[in-house]
Amino acid sequence: MVKKKDRVIFRCQSCDHETYQWMGKCPSCGDWDTLAAEKPVDNSAPGARFSRTRTTPVPMNEIEFDDEIRLLTGVCEFDRVLGGGIVTGSLVLIGGDPGIGKSTLMLQILSKVADSGKKSLYVSGEESIRQLKMRGNRLSSSSSYPKQISSLNKSNSSNSSSLLVAAETDLDSILNMAEDVKPDVMVIDSIQTVYNPEIASTPGSVTQIREASIRLMNMAKQSGIPLFLVGHVTKVGAIAGPRIMEHMVDTVLYFEGDRSHVFRILRAVKNRFGSTNEIGVFEMKDKGLEEVPNPSAVFLAERSINAPGSVVTASMEGTRPILIEIQGLASSSGFGNPRRTVLGLDPNRVALIAAVMEKRLGINLSGLDIFMNVAGGVKVVEPAADLGVAVALVSSFLDMPVPEGTTVIGEIGLTGEIRAVSHGEARVKEALKMGFTRCIVPENTKKQLPDIQSIEIQGQKIAITIIGVTSLKQVMEILFQ
Repeated sequence: MVKKKDRVIFRCQSCDHETYQWMGKCPSCGDWDTLAAEKPVDNSAPGARFSRTRTTPVPMNEIEFDDEIRLLTGVCEFDRVLGGGIVTGSLVLIGGDPGIGKSTLMLQILSKVADSGKKSLYVSGEESIRQLKMRGNRLSSSSSYPKQISSLNKSNSSNSSSLLVAAETDLDSILNMAEDVKPDVMVIDSIQTVYNPEIASTPGSVTQIREASIRLMNMAKQSGIPLFLVGHVTKVGAIAGPRIMEHMVDTVLYFEGDRSHVFRILRAVKNRFGSTNEIGVFEMKDKGLEEVPNPSAVFLAERSINAPGSVVTASMEGTRPILIEIQGLASSSGFGNPRRTVLGLDPNRVALIAAVMEKRLGINLSGLDIFMNVAGGVKVVEPAADLGVAVALVSSFLDMPVPEGTTVIGEIGLTGEIRAVSHGEARVKEALKMGFTRCIVPENTKKQLPDIQSIEIQGQKIAITIIGVTSLKQVMEILFQ
């Protein structure tokens, strides 16, 4: 008879389902090759049970609470995504593809915090302290970051003692370290390397990640230390580990970007203390990450003028309007089934717009390959970019460029009508700042706009013409007479 302590269970690394028999496919979530052998947790072992202390409920009106004071890192793009800075005792999970720059970003953030006199602690389970010093020296040698990361090099800053680094993976040691140091901000890179030796499973397993996340969350809430957890992602782009980890943390950030592009986008998919619509834009250079305060100028820097299939539209990312270039290509297909390749846009939305164009404009796209792309690696999901998609496709189909200095904004309905969009004034003003002289917007949006006719930039007065439209056919008649 097999003793209970010698029994082995198989746990799904995706959904945490348990079974006493190995199977190729998880019966709960349906994923393949995710069942891993583990020994069951002994609840009688020391530390396996959580302390059963009594907690007394407190009336809401008796809780003392001053105005919320957030810790500003000094990196405006990072603070914007968090909702205005770091909240005391918050637990933030940041994920991204390998090599995208997660560790570099967090090291620069802690260096900036240390420059302000705050004590910061960087715990790495993947690098030694000498390797961290090597990374810090590489970043400190850049003239582009004399303020952000000068604290990494003792010879360049008097605040280098405020940035503490450690190489540790034992959970109890990390908790004791946080209790002894009491940092103002703490980073653990990465959560998949942290393990509890009392649990008989490998680091990175569902049991270990769940145990570490719960105990680190309790530490952050009780001590008030803001804690950042760096997480790996799976091949499908989700953060590795149990989904419960994303439910426990206060904020989930994704650091996105294509390795072929120099731009990186920090996006919040969950934020208990701010909006999830804000993004932060960074540029990866040979010495580290640099903020991009004006993304519109960067994304349009290499735009070709008078090129068929290219149009500029204004997308809202939270409270920030960003001008982006939408590129479309319609070409004859050499196969029986035409291809539909879409990058940076919703493929279903592009298919819907193509169907409306065929029905309302009489343009036959059924036998053509359609390729859509948002320049710069940006992802656009809002419907205000519909009109840009349609204009780019028609421009490529007719091989006629969009008139220079023109930008389009609007949502397309199934009947071909152009529907109003939100934040019309902010979008138009951003287009005006970037030098566009004509803006096509929905008629109802134009009625809600104040009198915007011109703006002065660097002593030069730039005027803009706002044209209100009601149908897709009307837009094409204005642009491609």
